[in-house]
Amino acid sequence: LEGPASGGSFNDEPQTAILSEPGAVATGFLGGEDQTRPQINTTDQTAIFPRGTEAEPQNHLGDSSEKQSFSAHRAAKPLGTRNRLLVIFGVAVVLLIGGFFGYRYFKPAAAEQISSIAVLPFQNKSGDADSDYLSDGIAESLILRLSQLPNLKVSPTSSVIRYKGKDVDVAQIAKELDVDAVMSGRLVQRGDSLVITVELVDARTKKLLWGEQYDRKMSDLLATQREIASTIAQKLQLKLAGNEKGITKKYTDNSEAYQLYLKGRFHFARRTKEDLFKSIEIFEQAIKLDPNFALAYVGIAESYTVIPSYPYASPKEMVPLAKKAIAKALELDPELPEAHTVSGMISATYDWDWSKAESEFKRSLEIDPNLAITHYRYGWTYLSPIGRHDEAVAEMKRAMELEPLSIMQGANYAAVLMYARRFDQALEQARKTYDLDPNHLGSQNWLCHALNAKGLYSEAILIGERAAADQANILNSFSACLGLAYAKTGQREKSIEIIAKVKEAGKNRYVMSYWTAIHYAALGEKDAAFVELEKAYQNRDWFLQRLKTDPFMDPLRDDPRYADLVKRMNFPK
Repeated sequence: LEGPASGGSFNDEPQTAILSEPGAVATGFLGGEDQTRPQINTTDQTAIFPRGTEAEPQNHLGDSSEKQSFSAHRAAKPLGTRNRLLVIFGVAVVLLIGGFFGYRYFKPAAAEQISSIAVLPFQNKSGDADSDYLSDGIAESLILRLSQLPNLKVSPTSSVIRYKGKDVDVAQIAKELDVDAVMSGRLVQRGDSLVITVELVDARTKKLLWGEQYDRKMSDLLATQREIASTIAQKLQLKLAGNEKGITKKYTDNSEAYQLYLKGRFHFARRTKEDLFKSIEIFEQAIKLDPNFALAYVGIAESYTVIPSYPYASPKEMVPLAKKAIAKALELDPELPEAHTVSGMISATYDWDWSKAESEFKRSLEIDPNLAITHYRYGWTYLSPIGRHDEAVAEMKRAMELEPLSIMQGANYAAVLMYARRFDQALEQARKTYDLDPNHLGSQNWLCHALNAKGLYSEAILIGERAAADQANILNSFSACLGLAYAKTGQREKSIEIIAKVKEAGKNRYVMSYWTAIHYAALGEKDAAFVELEKAYQNRDWFLQRLKTDPFMDPLRDDPRYADLVKRMNFPK
């Protein structure tokens, strides 16, 4: 199973985020940090004092007459050595105190800088659930645009979606996502009218940094999104990357097409069979309105590519359609990193063209080195299967830094650790992800496998049986997980019963033979296992690329048929 995408930025010289721009006032409402705040120097780490000479304290010793009297007295009566020392000591104390408070107030402290932000799902106040795609889509669009700012960490959609519809304290959200600021918004749609209210809060001080209300027409949605993103960038005083087009990049000029794209992403994120096919239908509607909409073609390709991983349909049926869509996306926009990522995933999981897969992932990271989904899929679908485990773990760690609360990504991180035979770490990561969402199919799946890898079969059975309560789950990797655990605990009849159910279902729909092969291997049925592996080879099963590193394939490794299959899959030496 795979996971959702988000986040990124371009390479550029280091820049430091600044809370507010001196002298600038938002056209809406502004609170907490206003134009009277002293400017923070982003390059010089010394204290900056207003007025006067460098590092000169602006202390007042009484009024002018007192100062004149003091000077006259000092001139008339020379100071003794002791008095001079006292005066020098006193001046030094004043300098130290003044310098200390000046430094404390004016220094460019890390606590005063915004280097990370979370954009929460916007609240849909329209009273119409059909407008959810708009509220979710606007937030996702802003995440995408803000992610293109250099040196600004932006929590991806998969990490913030858990807060949708919840009344959670800003400070708590910031702590969980490890960000400095939190952006929230509300949307009200009335016919063709759209009211968007946006707030940016410093989570450390709970002060409102910026707020704005936009009264627009639905036809102005694209321009409004660009306006919001640009305004926030200005308030944070962050330099735009490269040619400075990232923050205002126009994926399409057709507002209706873009709304359809947002709706397609909304369905894609749900990952049910119905929603994935629905997302393709909606992306195609967007393309009819704008045939040059490259991002919509990526949406189509991504949906077609992930469908076989669940598996809702066969790779041979879906992936050629994905290839066609991604080729068009790259033709329209060769610099679209998401397109290169999907292309790399297709090359690794379907074509087993390992050289092309690596070049595509690397190209995506060249364009956008902070795209979490690329680090994730580079590690998960390329580096891990070919056995470059240290690099795979490093890429997954980077993906988790960018996207710490993605359940599917966290679950597959456990899988990468398992394939690297770091079983203790795999189980720890799997438990951590499962605790975040015990009902998530991915968290259940890889916890079950991690338990089996550690030999904790009884606990694996508890997880597997709970998931198998939904009979549809027995047709994916749970069949192998639960069946293996039964086999290892002497429950051979239950294990064989699962195989029978999978084979019966396979008469009417696509099932992954790879998992049945693992099942047979656990039962010691080598010949049957290789029959299933050959089917997996012919069908281009999503998980067959795990053949080389999968610990559950160990019972088959000494068989010549195993070596022959590895050779046919063209794994890099």
